[in-house]
Parts: sequence; structure tokens; C-alpha cells
Amino acid sequence: MSTRPPGLVLERSLAEAATAVIGCDEVGRGAIAGPLGVGVAVLDPTRKRIPAGLRDSKLLPEPVRVALAPRVADWAAASAVGLATNAEIDGQGLTRALGLAGARALLALAAAGVALDGAVVVLDGNQDYLTPGLVALGAVALPRVVTRIKADRDCATVSAASVLAKVHRDELMIERHVQHPVYGWLSNKGYGSRDHYAAIREHGPCDWHRTTWLHALPEDGEEPGAIAPRP
Repeated sequence: MSTRPPGLVLERSLAEAATAVIGCDEVGRGAIAGPLGVGVAVLDPTRKRIPAGLRDSKLLPEPVRVALAPRVADWAAASAVGLATNAEIDGQGLTRALGLAGARALLALAAAGVALDGAVVVLDGNQDYLTPGLVALGAVALPRVVTRIKADRDCATVSAASVLAKVHRDELMIERHVQHPVYGWLSNKGYGSRDHYAAIREHGPCDWHRTTWLHALPEDGEEPGAIAPRP
């Protein structure tokens, strides 16, 4: 894994012809419980210095992410996190749920005064799930979406979005851990750890589990494998 800090080369090149440049990334894709989260962070062209220590959230220990999140939010011109529930993931599939979460994040920016018409979104990955999500929610103004593999590693606004989304979602799972302590969400945050699967076998799933992802629980003693979601 690269420890090279992200930069703003792509964002600054896009800013020349855009009303706003927005970094976007998702978290919680591979979890078996809890929501999907999609973070967005708007480039502030007056801020030249990237927050020290900013990286893709997956490369940062939890205490570092938590400490970094307020500085990241202050550095961005605006930011938001949108969610899609486990019920939406079960009912509509992963890709559509990602679109809903991302659209909610972008519409929160619009409500805060960020014009989406003329904006460009830098989206980590190679699939534009944002545009269908915005259309599904009836959005009139649609930003241009630029997909880029490893944007969460290379583009500072996308790294910022990933940190904000990860910290927000983790906080939700920690809060829900109080109601469902048997699943160990304080530590696994809803992902499929050995202890998490063991708790599901013993206690059954709860209302925050993605039930369509639990059709092939690993046997006791087996290594947890990836559960195949609906696309």
C-alpha cells in the first residue's frame, strides 16, 4: 500500500471549467450489517495546504481518522455524508443503494448552497452510480461525474470524503453496538469477522443486518469469506 500523500492535480485541472469540484467515496460496501455511506468533500480553491496526514481512510488507524475528520471538514469548502440503509441494500441491491446514498450526500451539498449544475464530481472507482441515484431521487441539476480508480489514494478531495464517510459510519455502528452488543460492532463495525458470524449463528440476525448477504454463513471454525451481494 502506498503511503504517498494525495494531491490536487486532477481537482485543480477540473476546476478551470467547473463551478465546483467535489470528491466522492463510499464506505461500508463489504459490511454485512449497517448502512452504506457515501462522503462528499468540495474543493476550496483558497486552501493551498492539504491537511497533514490525510490519506485514504483504509490506510489510517481508527484514532488517526477520528482526529483527522474535524480538520478535513474544516479544510473542505463544504462536505456531507449520505446513507443507504441495510433494508435498501436488501431491497434494491448494492449499486442502486450506492446511488441513493451518493445522491443524498450531493443533495445535502445542494441544500447548503453548492450548485450541482456545472459541478464536477471525482468518484473513486470505475462506475458512475451517482447519476442514476440523482435521477431516481428526482434531481434536476446533474453534475458531471469523472470516475478514477484509486482516486481515494491519489486525490485529496476523495481522500477527505473517504475519511468523513468512514468516521461517520463507524460512529453509527458504535452507537448501535449499545443496543446489539453481541455482534461486536464496537470493533468490527458491521463487517464479517469470525466473532460476528458466530454471534449471528447463535442469536440470529437483527434489524440492522443485510439479510440477503447472510445466505452462506461460514461454518464455525471456517475463515469468513466474502458474501456475494446482489448487484
